[in-house]
Order: sequence, then structure tokens, then C-alpha cells
Amino acid sequence: MSDLNIKLLPWQQKVWADTTRFHVVAAGRRTGKSRLAAYRLIVEALQSERGHVFYVAPTQGQARDIMWQVLLEVGHSVITGSHINNLQIKLVNGATISLKGADRPETMRGVSLKFLVLDEYADMKPMVWEQILRPALADLKGKAMFIGTPMGRNHFYDLYQYGLKGEDETFKSFHFTSFDNPLLDPKEIEAAKKSMSSFSFRQEFMASFEAAGGELFKETWIKFDKEEPKEGDFYIAVDLAGFEPEGATGVKNSRLDNTAIAIVKANEKGWWVAEIIYGRWDVKETAKKIFDVVKKYEPIAVGIEKGIAKQAVMPYMTDIMKRTQTFFRVDELTHGNKRKTDRVVWALQGRFENGYITLNEGAWNNEFLDQLFQFPNKLVHDDLPDALSYIEQLAKVAYVLDFEEEEYEYLDTISGY
Repeated sequence: MSDLNIKLLPWQQKVWADTTRFHVVAAGRRTGKSRLAAYRLIVEALQSERGHVFYVAPTQGQARDIMWQVLLEVGHSVITGSHINNLQIKLVNGATISLKGADRPETMRGVSLKFLVLDEYADMKPMVWEQILRPALADLKGKAMFIGTPMGRNHFYDLYQYGLKGEDETFKSFHFTSFDNPLLDPKEIEAAKKSMSSFSFRQEFMASFEAAGGELFKETWIKFDKEEPKEGDFYIAVDLAGFEPEGATGVKNSRLDNTAIAIVKANEKGWWVAEIIYGRWDVKETAKKIFDVVKKYEPIAVGIEKGIAKQAVMPYMTDIMKRTQTFFRVDELTHGNKRKTDRVVWALQGRFENGYITLNEGAWNNEFLDQLFQFPNKLVHDDLPDALSYIEQLAKVAYVLDFEEEEYEYLDTISGY
């Protein structure tokens, strides 16, 4: 392998040195994803005594266009044969590297895989990995690398988030932008930025997983203040999602809605959002989360979204209140015959634009702002803004107090007019 003369960029070295079984790499355009994949394919094949090594692109034509010449270039010293017709490369140890298209999954069935690269995974159907390629890695405990530039929120995003959580020690995610390639002139990237929409630039060069939003809320409207205002009262609004079965985890659940608990202190100057707690919990844990928040902040009003989920959680809430001898009333929050988009915009847009909402700094900020800026995109969760919008039903606080009291002359002492 010393004949390979492997040369890696700093970001490529980080991925190369990591020993996690499955790598998920989200990277911007021209970062060097294909070259890293080529080196990995060749080295893994040279170290393989049995089993196949696959490079899979969305189509077989893309596999040939993206990887064929790169493999021949970087691996020429250890390649003994190549067949363009069947897209196979044979190495000095007898191992082969096959280039495949995810659009023809039937050509990948019935094999035992030692190593696998899935390039531009966002453009593939998830069943190719879940039903065909993942089982093919099982008997040899093979490795895999997912690489690509994000395309909004889809199965590639789910897998990337899964690797970030660290709950599965076999998965690890990496994120790199086009600026991480020192061979790419930064001035060229900046030049591209001038002729592209901000969304396209963030996706293609900055490897952002954001989906195109409606731009109903702007970054310039957001204010932060860590200091809790002295005046005002706390209100808590809960947007319930379906309840998580006990012990349920995994990638598929990441696309499900979260329960969100918004805690706000309101006064005549507006809302101070203390925090928004969110997650997927079973019904008992959800009741405990709500109770603990109420006990901590002692709000003057607690509201829970009307529906079957509220009916499910209330018996557990009542049981906790009885056991702890701590009681509070729960108001029923309603949609008011409004579509969610109209309700959230009505409650939040004007307040944010005019500076009536201030956010406390916390770990929840990133998730909340991500959902807010992309609202009402159907590919992005909106649980946190939805929960916050319900505060409008609870906190009826006037913002203008410097009015002049007018004198009235009663014309009818009975009716009061």
C-alpha cells in the first residue's frame, strides 16, 4: 500500500483516522469527497481476503462518471485490470472493486460485502440501504461510508442526525464545508455566493441540511437576553405529540413529531422565553415532564393542546398531583378554527418583528430557530414554534399602558351607556 502514495487533506484525515464502523459525511461541493472514497475503496479491498467492495451512486452512469477515472488515477500502482463494460477494477491481491447504481438494486442482491461507499445518498431510495446493502454487510461485519451534499431534510439528514446523537457506537457523522478544502480558492467560493441564492449557497457549499423555508421570520428579528425580567408572570403551553412506546429508538423515530413545552414570562414589554423543552416520551414521562416544569416555574396558567393526546396524559397528571398534593388547573388550548400556519404567524410574526419576544440563551435555541426560520416547510418540524404560539391564548398582556383615561357621560343608568 506504500505504492499508493496516499495524500489526504486535513478534513479527510479526520475521517480516515476514525475507527467507527459506519461514517456519515456531509460535505460541500469540491471538498474532495470522491478522492477520499477512492482511497478508502482501494485500501479496504487490498486488506480484504474475502467479500466484495462496492461503490454505489444514484445511477450506474453517475458511478462511472464520478468514480471510474478517480480510481484508475489514485490506484494505478495496485490495479492489475479494469473492465469498463461491467465497471469492475481488479487489484494485485485479486480483490475487485465494483461500481454500482442504486437505480438497479437487483444487481446488488445475494453478495457478501466487506466495504461499501454510498455516494450522494440523498438521491437514493432508503430501501437500497435498509433492505439490500445493510444485510449484505452482516456476515463479514463490513463497514460503510455515506457521503454527499445535503438536499434538504430526508433520509440522509435522518442518518446524519442519528450519527450525531452518539447513541449508536457504530455510527459517527462528520460535517465539512467547501472552505475545508485548502486547494479550493476561497475567492472562487465567495464569487459563487454572489450569483447564487442564499439557500442554494448554504446547501451546496456550506453543506447545510436546511429546507427552503417561507422566510416568514427573519434572523434580524431575534433578540437574546439571559437575564430574567423582574416584572411579569410565567405561562406554560404544551403542544403534545404522539407518545413514544417505551424503549423505542432509532432513525425512523427521528422524523416523528416531538412534544414541546414552552415556558414564557410575559409582561407589558412582551414575552421572555425562558426555555422550550422538547422530546419524544411515553405518556407517563410526558406527564412527569409537564409536572416538573410547572413545579419549577410556578406559572399562573398552564395550557395543553386539545385532543386525544391531552385526554391520554391527564389521568397521569392527576395521579402525580394527588400523590404530591400539588394541584394546578390545566386550560385547554384550541386551534380557534385557524390553520396552523395562520395561527403561528398571527401569534409570533408581529411580536418578533416588533421586538416583543426575547429568547433566553440555551441549548434549545438552535432547534427552535431552525424550525422558526423554515416554517412552514413540510419537511421540517414545527413543534417548538407551535408550542410558543399557544402562549398567545394564555398571556393576555397589554403592551401599551400610557393611554389617557377618557371621561364618559352616562345616558342610561340602567344599561350603562
